[in-house]
Amino acid sequence: MKDSSPSNSPSPFLPFSLSPLRELLFPLIAVVAAFLVGGIIVWMVGDSPLLVYELFFSSVFGSLDGIGYTLFYATPLIFTGLAVAVAFKCGLLNIGAEGQLTMAAFATAWVGLTLPHTNPYLVTLLAMMAAVVVGGLWSGIPGVLKAKFGAHEVITTIMMNFIAVGIVTYLTQYYYKRQGDPILETLPIAELKDGALVGPHLPRMHALLAPLGINFPERLPLNIAFLLALLMCVLVYVFLWKTKWGYELRAVGISGTAAEYGGISITRNIILAMLISGGLAGMVGINEVLGYRYRYYDGFSASYGFTGIAVALLGRNHPVGVFFAALLFGALNRSSLFIDIFTDNVSKDWVVILQAIIILFVACEAVFRGGAKRLLGGKV
Repeated sequence: MKDSSPSNSPSPFLPFSLSPLRELLFPLIAVVAAFLVGGIIVWMVGDSPLLVYELFFSSVFGSLDGIGYTLFYATPLIFTGLAVAVAFKCGLLNIGAEGQLTMAAFATAWVGLTLPHTNPYLVTLLAMMAAVVVGGLWSGIPGVLKAKFGAHEVITTIMMNFIAVGIVTYLTQYYYKRQGDPILETLPIAELKDGALVGPHLPRMHALLAPLGINFPERLPLNIAFLLALLMCVLVYVFLWKTKWGYELRAVGISGTAAEYGGISITRNIILAMLISGGLAGMVGINEVLGYRYRYYDGFSASYGFTGIAVALLGRNHPVGVFFAALLFGALNRSSLFIDIFTDNVSKDWVVILQAIIILFVACEAVFRGGAKRLLGGKV
């Protein structure tokens, strides 16, 4: 008798498999359900859910300012989401992206402060390389401890976060801060002179789009780092799914024992995954120092490293999913101030609650999927 059960093979009416769509369906349902619960919370505190969501969409999509700031807020989350996703693919949980991006941001500023600015383009390139290398090395230490000694990466990466903050705070306070400055920040690596930035920096989107006749507001901080984040999405996809090294890394994440039996080195791939993960997290320093503040600023990260875990989880550890998840969290960040100002009883903390509900629903998806499998005989 011919088996009539559904399969993941392409339908004669559809030119693609339904499996990727199913993978996207659960996070989408989680987001929609979270927005519904968020609306109920708004109603319970005495405000209008329709007003809140009108403020959300209008502040994000209603102007070039909204779009620009949303993309700017999403940029560091793309980097950290990709960082966490790469580690996840190897069966690792990188909790240390916060420390890695902190060390990388300081290294970026250090290169800009130390090297002469006779060729600012070369210094900019070297500062970008420093961010990637320092972030990767800072993550590589827990990778080596995991691969060689079995130390759990969650513990070691958390500890490395504290060490990173301590080192960078000390160096900034006693060696690289302007005397008398009450703010814990380094000297600037680029400054305005005659209306133009002088020193190593990344151009903002206004400078790129103006020659094309697009009047993108000059005041918006969105810069080339966003394009770099898009490039990283493509490169991470190619690495993980189109190369031998990516295949081996994913094989270790699926089953280390089976991978080792097939001749794949678990030790090498754990270290490689952590190095790449840290390098991606370190790129946040490029956006922060070279594209925005032009200095290292203490406390610049709005928990980018930890939010990256939620972004990777919502994005199914896939670069495309990470990109859209980062956009969602960037949009929530952008709308929080408007919701706080233009509503009576809803504060910007509502956005944090909504983010937590999204994470909770995505985490519970494994439970729902498992129950559905048992009910439907393993066909979900």
